[in-house]
Amino acid sequence: MSLAAALVTTVTALALAFASAEAVAAVGSGEVALRLEAPSSFVMYNAEEGADASNSEFVVPVAVEAGDGGPARGVRVAVDASGLAGVARAVKGGYGNCTGGGPVFTCLYGDLQNGDGESNAPFTLHGVNGVEPGASGTVTYTASADNAPSVTGTTRMTVGGPALHGPGAHPGVSGLRTGEPGTVTPGFANNSRFPAAQGVALKVDVEGLALATRHSNCYYPGPLPSSAWCVFPTKAAAGAAYRTSAPLVYTALPQKLTGSLVYTWSSAPRKPDGHTVRGTGAPLTLVGTAGRGFESGDGTLGVTTTVQADYSPVTATVRGRVGDTVKVRLGVRDLGPGRILGDESLGRFEVVPPQGTTVTSIPYTFEDGGGKWACERPKTPGGSFVCEIGGDRFLEARHEGDTTSLDFHVRIDRRVPGARGTIRTYNPYDRTPGNDVAVIPLEASPALPYRPLREPGTWAAVGAGALAVGAAVTVYRRHRAAKGQCWATSIRADG
Repeated sequence: MSLAAALVTTVTALALAFASAEAVAAVGSGEVALRLEAPSSFVMYNAEEGADASNSEFVVPVAVEAGDGGPARGVRVAVDASGLAGVARAVKGGYGNCTGGGPVFTCLYGDLQNGDGESNAPFTLHGVNGVEPGASGTVTYTASADNAPSVTGTTRMTVGGPALHGPGAHPGVSGLRTGEPGTVTPGFANNSRFPAAQGVALKVDVEGLALATRHSNCYYPGPLPSSAWCVFPTKAAAGAAYRTSAPLVYTALPQKLTGSLVYTWSSAPRKPDGHTVRGTGAPLTLVGTAGRGFESGDGTLGVTTTVQADYSPVTATVRGRVGDTVKVRLGVRDLGPGRILGDESLGRFEVVPPQGTTVTSIPYTFEDGGGKWACERPKTPGGSFVCEIGGDRFLEARHEGDTTSLDFHVRIDRRVPGARGTIRTYNPYDRTPGNDVAVIPLEASPALPYRPLREPGTWAAVGAGALAVGAAVTVYRRHRAAKGQCWATSIRADG
């Protein structure tokens, strides 16, 4: 090999090595990269809404790719909605940090931390009269930052088919036993002037329940599904109403006090994420039905089960001497087996203190503060203190599925033989009333004789009395002395 060739080979090797090192360095070079996460397609409004339609739900999420580049500074997104001309009208939206009157808008996202993200709604979309279902346009957008390359994206914006209306609330179901099947038949009406040209989809969501049937035209998220998505090829005619050929079957889950089923219909079938398990049972179909009562956007069903959340009172004796203020722990014990989830359903307990006592406070803590009265005081003497367990004042003391109680500060005013207060518990799912009430006994001892001497006012009274007695004694002695002197003078005069 010649010297020139050797030099070329060496330089080439060094260059490749340097390039390799540059490539490795680029991986951890501290560069910042942005990522757009806006949807590829978006339904703007239903065709029959026309100019009355308004939609501000389209957002443009921007994320910073995780790495060693640190935060993205001064992130901003420019959105061009000129492609919507004739199918929608875009006006400024956002959360106070978007500018522009259309069709171009700019939204400031600020500094975004490494691996973090932010989203904004650049505009509000309004419909246009006379537009047919399927009409569409494209929105383009560019995200940039002071220290990151720009990235671009597009979304195809479409005018949807007719809105399909459900019946609203079905009659509620009560007394459903765990595992016992219940049924509901979904229905809808196409109240528009457009047919559902792409077919129809049904989305069902349950809470506290499980869907018990698996239809072959339905998709589920797992073996114990909390939702289902079913697709029908039926091109629902304008002005027509339909129902499913068979009812949906559901069962109540263990320990659930209540359940709910909500379904919605769509004329734009698009399978939601996560629904990957296809049913193997007989398919559901749609059959015509009477068109009355379909004016809501969905269908709902409320279920109450036979499961209970049994409450029993936590009580104690008011014990002490007359004049004492003592702490008495009172509250409620949750015996289950069901668990109440909503604060408004947690119920309450009510306390009537024993005769001869006064509740001076029921202290509570909440976040960094607290207060003197955790319960509502009675408006008339002898009334009940009402303690709402679901309120903020019980937040620190609340223990779902266990004991919730607070210290009542009770002053013993006098002895009342046999005096007993009461504590009563309540919640809408307690079906065992026999253990809802307990007594609060009073055991009052006489005040100690020296007790008044502990009070500053008593010492003042004693001091005043002592001074009065002393003054009286002095006057008496002076009077006796004066009388004795007069008697002695009389004797000497007579003698």
